[in-house]
Amino acid sequence: MDTFVNLLTNGIATGMAIFLLAVGLSIVFGLMSVLNFAHGAVFMWGAYVGAWVFGYTGSFALALISAILAGAIMGVVLERTTISKVYGNHILQMLLTVGLMLVLSELLKVLWGPNILPSPTPKFLEGSWDFGGIILIKYRLFTILVGAVVALGVYLLLTRTRLGIIVRAGVENPEMVQALGIDIKRVFTMVFALGSGLAALGGAMMGPLGGAISPAMGLDNQLLAFIVVVIGGLGSFVGSLVGALLVGLTGALVSWFVPEAALAVNVLLMAVILLLKPTGLFGGGSV
Repeated sequence: MDTFVNLLTNGIATGMAIFLLAVGLSIVFGLMSVLNFAHGAVFMWGAYVGAWVFGYTGSFALALISAILAGAIMGVVLERTTISKVYGNHILQMLLTVGLMLVLSELLKVLWGPNILPSPTPKFLEGSWDFGGIILIKYRLFTILVGAVVALGVYLLLTRTRLGIIVRAGVENPEMVQALGIDIKRVFTMVFALGSGLAALGGAMMGPLGGAISPAMGLDNQLLAFIVVVIGGLGSFVGSLVGALLVGLTGALVSWFVPEAALAVNVLLMAVILLLKPTGLFGGGSV
């Protein structure tokens, strides 16, 4: 029972970190039809910035805030200087963002080196709690809590604010939004900043969850994020959350019983869902 509960909490915690990466990717594609393969690099930079700031200051809160700011700034710079030039052309988007992923990965190696680095857990989140013989890791519960709070915040942003209404309308019909006199380009930049900030937060949270960070984590988690987005449905916030939890739980359980099949089972899960519902679980939904 203890093992199953730990696998469950680990799967949900991992799923929440992946959700932070996937939700921005999903909204950006839904609103702007942009295939952003550089999104994983922002996730990776968030992990490194978070670990670096935490190492120098000892403040985990400051580390998370710094990661979010770094990710948001990267999102704005990438969108304004490069990605905005290839709107409407998926082939160029793929080539450009894959190139950006490689450039950002190599730049990261220049600053922090190519080796795996430790990403320690803050002292107040070390250890575990014992609930009637069931051991629960503190940091995993913290990751779940942060993910839930962010999910609620983004949901309220998308459903209860003017920006959220514009974003959701833009997902359905961007031409109509622009015809109403709304500066859709500014909205695009804001969405990019939001998505990139969330991705960087996910990276900063994922580091201590695994105990280490590496230049490979961007590409590895980028693949998982695309699987999540496809499973949940492009442009769907709820789909990203459900898809991330499915991927996290499936990966945790299969990694325990059949480690070599951990990635393959998520691809298989995506294939099965697409066969049953080609638009994804929540494709075509409003949120």
